[in-house]
Amino acid sequence: MLRTHRLLREALIRLVHERGWDEITVQDVCGRADVGRSTFYLHFADKEELLVSGFGDLGKQLREHASEQPLGFTLALFEHAREFQPLYRALLGKRTGQVVYRGFLNLVIGLLDEDVAKIAPAGPLRDAAVRYLAGGFWELLQLWASQPQRSPAIEVDELFRRLSMPVLRELRKPG
Repeated sequence: MLRTHRLLREALIRLVHERGWDEITVQDVCGRADVGRSTFYLHFADKEELLVSGFGDLGKQLREHASEQPLGFTLALFEHAREFQPLYRALLGKRTGQVVYRGFLNLVIGLLDEDVAKIAPAGPLRDAAVRYLAGGFWELLQLWASQPQRSPAIEVDELFRRLSMPVLRELRKPG
């Protein structure tokens, strides 16, 4: 099962690089991965679900970059977005749908919640701050991806951190 998932994800990523998201069908992915359509549908409902299934692996990779400081994963995620630029353009496009958007946002929310838990107790303020920061991250990523001349990943990460500091300071205040 893991091998099939890996083969299908790798095929999807290669095809997105070659053709773009909108030009790919499930049959294309199956052909590239040398996996039958019936096998594909045993594991995934559609190509969006296949893409979202990779977010768990990405989350594990990003956790390796995390530090004791909040937002320790963000630079690695911006660098990942630069490395897999065609895939992120597809992710950020309007046609990928709510499944991909929610999957990506849930990945970022989970990572942020782990980070913010280091400085703030569970509760409504932390929940609101995490979702606020995740939304800001998504919007900044979209803005950055849409620029023809992109800034280096470290610069956009520094901007995100700078804009996030007031929220983190508020969380650190004794309650």
